[in-house]
Amino acid sequence: MDLELRHLKVVSAIAEAGSLTRAATGLGLAQPALSAQLKRMERSLGGELFVRGPHGVRPTELGELVLERARVLVPAVTELQVSARRFSRERAAGQGGPARFRLGGTHGPLLGGLVDRLADAYPSASVTTYTSWSAVELAGLLTEGRIDYALTGACGQSPPPFTAAGAEVAWREVAVDPVFVMLPEKDPLADRDEVPLAALAGARWTNVPGDGCFAECFAAACARAGFTPQAVYETDTASCVHLVQVGRAVGLCRATFPPTPGLVTRPLAGAPLLWRHLLGWHPGAPAADAARTTLAHARAAHRDAAELSPSYARWRRARHTTPAP
Repeated sequence: MDLELRHLKVVSAIAEAGSLTRAATGLGLAQPALSAQLKRMERSLGGELFVRGPHGVRPTELGELVLERARVLVPAVTELQVSARRFSRERAAGQGGPARFRLGGTHGPLLGGLVDRLADAYPSASVTTYTSWSAVELAGLLTEGRIDYALTGACGQSPPPFTAAGAEVAWREVAVDPVFVMLPEKDPLADRDEVPLAALAGARWTNVPGDGCFAECFAAACARAGFTPQAVYETDTASCVHLVQVGRAVGLCRATFPPTPGLVTRPLAGAPLLWRHLLGWHPGAPAADAARTTLAHARAAHRDAAELSPSYARWRRARHTTPAP
């Protein structure tokens, strides 16, 4: 006999009731029928699940093992059944909308904003995230069907990953931003509206890692400004912020970087570095049906992030630009 979900429910009911008689009543079965079913389960599992006594039953060690698994499996499968029925009802009623959004993203404020917007727009959908430093890894997860959308970026006009002939990833531009610099709030350059890159020739730098060409583009921009960076600390966002706050380094960041105590963000004069926010998906996957809507939400998330950055707002007003298409 193969063990089924209904068998786990029976074992749970017997353990909760503490008596075959009470369990049979709760399950709507005759006690002999419940006893026979329990014996079949015990034969299948190779041992007794309950010890019978004058005052009822109690689980054996094998019974405790089965109950431990049942406490996880029964609620999980029940929730799956409820979600599946709700999904079917919504489809039948024409309510539409994707059942899930599996989002991948490189670290930045837009991923959280996209999650927030999708969760509001599709309250019955499952929204999950996976973050990585590597845009190439995210593109690979798209082609393997392990995520539905990848929110990442590319430097300047460089191509996104997996854009060779035959590659199965569609990329669309969310927005293009200038790259900003993070400075300690007491730095003399923090009083400027824009910071010439050459004015930072003596600084140490910090930035988050990545597998694109941004490091080469930054080195080239510094060379055009007449210097070579002293050092570049590649580390996580929190460590970048700390290094700037304590005056150990200045940081490169996206224009949408949120206001943070102890530091300011400023545009680099002449915008020598640009960052293109991109959304990708597999054109043959079910997620492609909702790609246009998801892209619109990603662009709205960028607008939201841009409005929260005073330095970026000033930069846009000076150039009469809008934050996103």
